Amino acid sequence: MLLKQCYNFHDFRKLARKRLPGPIFNYIDGGADDEVTLRRNTEAFNQCDLVPRVLQGVKDIDLSVDVMGTKLQLPVYCSPTALQRLFHHQGEYAVAAAAEKFGTMFGVSSLGTVSMEDIAQQFNTPQVYQFYFHKDRGLNNAMMERAKASGIDIMMLTVDSITGGNRERDLRTGFSIPFRLNLAGLWQFVSKPMWGINYVTHEKFSLPQLQAHVDMGGGTSSIGDYFTNMLDPSMDWDDVADMVKRWDGQFCLKGIMSVEDAKKAVDIGCTGIVISNHGGRQLDGSRSSFDHLAEIVDAVGDQIDVLFDGGVQRGTHVLKALALGAKAVGVGRMYLYALAAAGQPGVERALTLMKAEIERDMRLMGCHSVSELQRNHVRFR
Repeated sequence: MLLKQCYNFHDFRKLARKRLPGPIFNYIDGGADDEVTLRRNTEAFNQCDLVPRVLQGVKDIDLSVDVMGTKLQLPVYCSPTALQRLFHHQGEYAVAAAAEKFGTMFGVSSLGTVSMEDIAQQFNTPQVYQFYFHKDRGLNNAMMERAKASGIDIMMLTVDSITGGNRERDLRTGFSIPFRLNLAGLWQFVSKPMWGINYVTHEKFSLPQLQAHVDMGGGTSSIGDYFTNMLDPSMDWDDVADMVKRWDGQFCLKGIMSVEDAKKAVDIGCTGIVISNHGGRQLDGSRSSFDHLAEIVDAVGDQIDVLFDGGVQRGTHVLKALALGAKAVGVGRMYLYALAAAGQPGVERALTLMKAEIERDMRLMGCHSVSELQRNHVRFR
């Protein structure tokens, strides 16, 4: 299977599966517990139908959106995700370059494999820093200062991961960083030699945002217990309010799933929220992000920028979210499969196809711009 044979989300997933050792593919692919929420994230879109208008004289399409003080040329952005250079040796460099080409936003994770400074220096694209709240308040303050110094546009605090989800696929393969694989997992690596060659012949794998705090040699704090040992489950709204004041800029909470929490985000001065259940990787059995979107937009959409992610695989999914009031739509697995399949060319092809789908679907909907997508363009079954 070749990259040029990939035409949709499922094709990229299939090619990624061929290229990656099983434990790494399953780390991207899997969710928590029985993966009910993971599946529901995409299934929820099928309960909502588009209602097109015809004879609208649609010629030119404007896909630009304004998000937290930044103009994006595409209403889809690359959500921050961890460990990208495990999936392809180019990692965040490839994703940032593709995001820059399409004029959209890119996120660097606290568990990213390229430093936020390197990305900021090499690429001119709006940059988000995805932040985890640590027990060490001094570490939190130092990381915020580092982000500010590197020119990060938006601080994005993840609030749904005060402890790690129960990802049983990883337990079955023994996936962890550093690797502690069982026999089945080891065989998967042996059977994908090109991944191993690329891993050992390119820049050494590291976590530059945390390298001074996480022992990559397998000591007291590996990635497997990072969430348990270093993150602070006692984090509350007062802690976040203090962070918002310290940052004094665009501040977004990722992982909001209720109207009540969305209102609190407004009250403490946040400028954005992401409706997200972490791709079904945390609390299994929670509602899909899409199921929550309309009610949260109705409650706070005139006071704060509401972003959305979870289960997005098609341009029509993006249109449905935008019609319900999302300012922009984040994708994760969509570009990670493409990254694993072919590096930067893979991510660029995935975004090219997504942009083409959205433009085509906008014409079929009779809409010239994103702002024209409204509630009367959708109906729930």
